[in-house]
Amino acid sequence: MNDKILLAEKSLKRNGFQVKVFNNKEEAKKALIESISIDESIAFGGSMTLSQLEIYEDFKKRGNEIYWHWKGEDRKKELKEAYNSKIYVTSTNALTLDGKLVNMDGTANRVSSMFYGHDRVYIIVGRNKICKDYDDARERIKNIAAPKNAQRLNINTPCKYTGKCSDCNSPDRICNVEVIIHRNPSGANINIYLIDEDLGY
Repeated sequence: MNDKILLAEKSLKRNGFQVKVFNNKEEAKKALIESISIDESIAFGGSMTLSQLEIYEDFKKRGNEIYWHWKGEDRKKELKEAYNSKIYVTSTNALTLDGKLVNMDGTANRVSSMFYGHDRVYIIVGRNKICKDYDDARERIKNIAAPKNAQRLNINTPCKYTGKCSDCNSPDRICNVEVIIHRNPSGANINIYLIDEDLGY
């Protein structure tokens, strides 16, 4: 098992999060399916990690009530209904070795749902998202996650072309809201799945 994963696991637990460690995405997917019952509604935050897990398809086939604005025909409706779901599943842009979740978002639907409004939250994290500290996490978001997402979305931001953040003022900017979750908030039930594979951006 990756040493950084074990250190992050220890720090996250110290910060009040529920944490599980997996060797690969198949193990994590199996555990996630087993932890959510068929009668629980599920919402998904925008995440390439979840796409790679193909977990949406599994829950849909099983018959869960699910919402994901990446998949539904009516994006606005999917986003609205997602707020009322019992379960929220997403990933994080970065995770520090001292157990903090660092995220940047365009509309804030994902980051707000990570810590408020749902009975349980599951955050799926590949080893490539573990960073030394906050500064390293910011660098990862600015120069890896944001440019790759800008290219994926085909939006008009400088980072789409340069591969690096320039703190732009573009109308298409996707780095509008930054959230750092230092500890599991009071009343929240955040479950973090650490996977010893590279996943997502």
